[in-house]
Amino acid sequence: MEIAQHPDGVTFAVRVTPRASRDAIEGEYQGALKVRLTAPPVDSRANDALRKFLAANLKVPASAVKIIAGEKSRIKRVLIVGITRAQAQQLLGGIEA
Repeated sequence: MEIAQHPDGVTFAVRVTPRASRDAIEGEYQGALKVRLTAPPVDSRANDALRKFLAANLKVPASAVKIIAGEKSRIKRVLIVGITRAQAQQLLGGIEA
């Protein structure tokens, strides 16, 4: 999985599976972090749930997680403000970059 350094933090791709039985990080899938969310993909609820879920796992405020591409797609590009690439790798469970 490619975690790219950005002037404000880091960016990486996320593949979201909405309406799952539980919220979980399922590893890597085709170069993206695979995340399962219980929220439905209606009225941006899955996007909001993704921001909160990633914020909790990366130990940053929810406002530090921004979806910069793919708002209406399963595959999204997220920006995490205020952390380094090494911190992101460590907090996401050592997923290789």
